[in-house]
Amino acid sequence: MKQSQFNVPKTRVCMEEEGLINQKLPKELLLRIFSYLDVPALCRCAQVSKPWNLLALDGSNWQKIDLFNFQTDIEGAVVENIARRSGGFLKKLSLRGCQSVGDNAMKTFSEQCPNIEVLNLEECKQITDATCISLSRNGRKLQRLDLASCSNITDESLKALSEGCPNLTHINISWCDNISEKGVGLLARGCPKLRHFIAKGRMFIDNDSVIHLANQCPLLEVVNFNYAAALTDEAIQRLAQNCLNIHYLCISGCPNLTDATLLALAQYCHKLTTFEAAGCSQFTDNGFQALARNCHYLEKMDLEDCVLITDNTLTYLAAGCPRLEQLTLSHCELITDDGIRQLGMAPCAAEHLTVLELDNCPLITDASLEHLVSCHNLQRIELYDCQLITRAGIRRLRNHLPNISVHAYFAPMTPPPPVGGSRQRYCRCCVIL
Repeated sequence: MKQSQFNVPKTRVCMEEEGLINQKLPKELLLRIFSYLDVPALCRCAQVSKPWNLLALDGSNWQKIDLFNFQTDIEGAVVENIARRSGGFLKKLSLRGCQSVGDNAMKTFSEQCPNIEVLNLEECKQITDATCISLSRNGRKLQRLDLASCSNITDESLKALSEGCPNLTHINISWCDNISEKGVGLLARGCPKLRHFIAKGRMFIDNDSVIHLANQCPLLEVVNFNYAAALTDEAIQRLAQNCLNIHYLCISGCPNLTDATLLALAQYCHKLTTFEAAGCSQFTDNGFQALARNCHYLEKMDLEDCVLITDNTLTYLAAGCPRLEQLTLSHCELITDDGIRQLGMAPCAAEHLTVLELDNCPLITDASLEHLVSCHNLQRIELYDCQLITRAGIRRLRNHLPNISVHAYFAPMTPPPPVGGSRQRYCRCCVIL
């Protein structure tokens, strides 16, 4: 009899322990514990027993769902089941990369989850205007929507969102090739609460698009017009005048912009912290002098291919931007060691500067590295194709900053010319031809 007491099956022991937990802890506390679990953990708990299945699949545990890690397995039926189970509890859903999800599943989702606030549909290639129309009918609480790389989205989607989602504050329409200036105008008129507008890689963003946003959405804080090549100073001037809260602005790849843009930003956008202007080849020292004098909160600047700037720009930034953390000067071929010296002595250097990119700055020498030894927080420096930088200079920098990551490339040495005179320019065959 005693021996039989010690031969209790494991399954029975587990069931008894689980039953004890269920008896000792109230349902509300168990639900609270389950609320900290991620999707895989909840699914595993749902397989333990019937009571745990009910707890794990309770809608209150499914308020935030990110299915990116399961993107290849997620089909429309899965989204529909999640929508029915979570219902009004679901507020945040990411389907980024779930390319098998289509309009039918999203229609069910929008009907079952009217309280959705954040929805990420990036790279959901099967999504069309029908999804945005469904959202406009049922998603009045929607605040953030990511449609990046949804190539079937057109102006009809933006029109629907403008009519049914008045609380929209964030939208990403990057690489949506079928949207035009008309759609942006409709969106701006219907969604005046917009604070983030991201439209990377979009040639359709022209002056009219930006002026619509500037006139209708004065609360804008984050704006990305990357590669909107048609933009001119007029558009950015209007944006700066009307949207005083902008702290992030990307106008990289907008070659028509001049110092008039920088002067407008300096006059109106004093909260600017991130400024990306790669490829704005008409910007000069004069424009950056004004920017540095008035935008003292700048932390990140990308000035790659701003080919007209000289050491004077670095002097202005060193004096006026004490919070500067990341600075890109790649392909700024007029920058010399003296400009880096000014940067190295700046208030930002010792406390804040963490990243400095100097690729293809042909006048930079090892002296620049000597000027940077006081930048104690410098974590990474880019020196690709800086022909005057040597391995010895990098070693000396690392002696002072042992944790720094240095990215550089040293081309193979050119072999000496042959002793017997110069090599013939053409081979015999070429001469004959």
